[in-house]
Amino acid sequence: MFKNYFKTAFRSLTRNRNYAIINIAGLAVGIAVCMAIFMIIQFQTSFDAFHAKKDRIYRVLTESHHADAGTISYEKNVPFPMPEGLKTAFPQLEQVAPIYASHNDELQVLDDNGTPVKNFKEGSGVFYTAPSFFKMFDFPLLAGSYASLKDPNNVLLTKEIAETYFGNWKTAMGKTIKLTGYYNMGAALFQFPPVALKVSGILATIPANTDFQLKLVVAWGTDFTGDKEYGFQQPGWNGTAPDFGCYVLLPPAISADNFNQQLSAYARKVQSADNKDSYIIQPLSAVHYDAEAGNYSNKTISHDLLNVLWLIAAFILLIACVNFINLSTAQAVNRAKEVGVRKVLGSNKAQLQIQFIVETFLIVTTAVILAALITIFTLPSVNNLLELSLSFNIPDNPVIILFLLTVTIVVTALAGFYPSIVLSCFNPVTALKSKLTVNGAKGISLRRGLVVFQFIIAQALIIGTLIIVQQMNYFMNQPLGFDKDAIINVPFRPDSTGTDYLRQQLLGINGVQAVSFSSTTPVEDDNNMFTTFKFDNAIKDADFQAIVKFADNDYVPTYKLQLVAGRNLQPSGPTTEFLVNESFVKSLGLKKPEDILNKEISIMGGLIKCPVVGILKDFNDRSLRNNLSPLLIATNATMYRQVSIKLATTNIAATMQSIKKIWEQAFPNYVYEYRFLDDKIASFYKQEAQLSQLYKIFAAIAIFLSCLGLYGLASFMAAQRTKEVGVRKVLGATSANIVYLFSKEFIVLIAIAFAIATPIAWYYMHQWLQDYAYRINISWWLFAASGLAAIVIALLTISFQAIKAAVANPIKSLRTE
Repeated sequence: MFKNYFKTAFRSLTRNRNYAIINIAGLAVGIAVCMAIFMIIQFQTSFDAFHAKKDRIYRVLTESHHADAGTISYEKNVPFPMPEGLKTAFPQLEQVAPIYASHNDELQVLDDNGTPVKNFKEGSGVFYTAPSFFKMFDFPLLAGSYASLKDPNNVLLTKEIAETYFGNWKTAMGKTIKLTGYYNMGAALFQFPPVALKVSGILATIPANTDFQLKLVVAWGTDFTGDKEYGFQQPGWNGTAPDFGCYVLLPPAISADNFNQQLSAYARKVQSADNKDSYIIQPLSAVHYDAEAGNYSNKTISHDLLNVLWLIAAFILLIACVNFINLSTAQAVNRAKEVGVRKVLGSNKAQLQIQFIVETFLIVTTAVILAALITIFTLPSVNNLLELSLSFNIPDNPVIILFLLTVTIVVTALAGFYPSIVLSCFNPVTALKSKLTVNGAKGISLRRGLVVFQFIIAQALIIGTLIIVQQMNYFMNQPLGFDKDAIINVPFRPDSTGTDYLRQQLLGINGVQAVSFSSTTPVEDDNNMFTTFKFDNAIKDADFQAIVKFADNDYVPTYKLQLVAGRNLQPSGPTTEFLVNESFVKSLGLKKPEDILNKEISIMGGLIKCPVVGILKDFNDRSLRNNLSPLLIATNATMYRQVSIKLATTNIAATMQSIKKIWEQAFPNYVYEYRFLDDKIASFYKQEAQLSQLYKIFAAIAIFLSCLGLYGLASFMAAQRTKEVGVRKVLGATSANIVYLFSKEFIVLIAIAFAIATPIAWYYMHQWLQDYAYRINISWWLFAASGLAAIVIALLTISFQAIKAAVANPIKSLRTE
């Protein structure tokens, strides 16, 4: 019996090819979008879920209470004594692992005689930790042992890094690498002494879905241990570094809440009275979603964004199903006689409903297969856009099959249920007399409601896309208060070459206009150094922190920073004077910028104490998500870690080659690299740029699917109103009248959709914009443009059928039965 259902369904679809093609195309695109979003969400929610002990792994967070603002913030860095302190105070903990993530490390591969043969630089991926880390986390070894990390000067390499450095990972064991690393400590940046590391193990490929993107794992105690005195800061409960963290493995008998209470009591016991910080543990499952504290991959995603993606997937799939329902009910008249004959020959409602459900199942199954092919071909583009590593690999990810089966069943039920009810309920007598007609233009029908629903989603996505694009344009075009054009930043190693000599070499290049040495650029997103300070011989620290940047006297002219009072810094190696910005003056409550001139500021526990000699006009020191911060700028040659080079806009390629040549002569043991400042600024908004591209794609797909449905409806409308058009033309109607007849209903429906979509889109996009300190005002023209675009696209979609009906010969129309 079911064989007959499938055979009849196949014949029916073959007879109505256009109907089948439109439905299959619409459903395939909708399912492909849904599948891609499913794979994205599955990947994002799988981070670090492969560790066997994941439910008992926690990281320690610093909980800072800000009395002046009445807020609480969380950071992933902890005091240096924390790991050892936890081992001693809480022996019940199964494991405690310190971890430090280093950045911008220089590495040299040494031959058997200790001579450097290759230079490499790793911007990230160099971690310092102990064997206890690998007793919590499952990162398999191909060779060597985790226990080797007990001894300093040992390093584990991943398979890929070992092959990059040595050609073959199997020959890397026992080889030597020289590492030169840096670490950020409060307001200071310090360099480790170069150290030779022995390769004592090879890690297997690190999965993409972990926030520990390991490349090299250095034995704890090699350089960075937290128990040594580095630079100006004493180790202790007030000493930390931004990427110094601690993970613990709780025994099954201890709950997180119980341990948090013990940890809070422990903090009060060991900290000084003026340290108000507390500490809590956070489950490993929450780390990937914590944008505030961050993680070691610097990639987080919010649950809200994942929910939005789920919502978009559901809406796109619903639009595709709506197309199917609209086309099926519109085609009902064409199948009226078929239904009538079947009923006269004895078919009941249930049999007819099964027949139409089987037809739907065939369409959906074909669409799912086509959707899988579309997904396979588009995944590389999705990976490139979102910087992911998704793959349509069913053996490795059998959940895909379950997802496709679920989609097939749900879409078949969703799209086929209502049309099967409508078609099976036809009166056989009326059907055989051809008295059935499509719903009239008057009254609110389900078909009209579904068209409105489609365009509500499409127009909301268009409005959202326009607002995101406008905000992105605002980010990129907003004056930042300094010059960012044609400036490159090159990492600098002060231990190798004097700044004066290198400056003269660079300024001698034709095309180099200015050179400045500094710790950071004027704008940083994650690399700002905050410091406490005392102002004007005060006993206590000020009640706010300031960003501190160390830079030479050429920093202000190179970036064209504006002085509003006082003068620029004088040339000096050590710190002898400060520049501050207007926000610094305002935060102190001073009325005029001149009031701060010659007043002393003390930082780093009084080790640096200098007068203020100039006030800079405020400029954006961070991304436009943030308000302006109080800022200090001072000279200090030991803190310079980059060179800013202002280029002429002509012959840039030749200039860059000359810079590279000088750099490689000055630093033969280090990798030369550079970055344009405007590219760096653009990277601050990478997630917004990706979101903008996604919205553009989703809006285009929503419009495509909606227009596919409109085209199908217009086609069936033209077929059903053939005789009416003929009569109207005989009675004097023009082609324009006929086109208007076909268009007016759709224009009204789109206008209704626009009226509903506008407030919804405004509300959610207004909420989204609140995350930014600098944001656009949502203009009325964005909504007008969206509505106009939807109407124009709809008219273009139905114009072919409308014009075809309008120019048809009325004699042929009147002969149509």
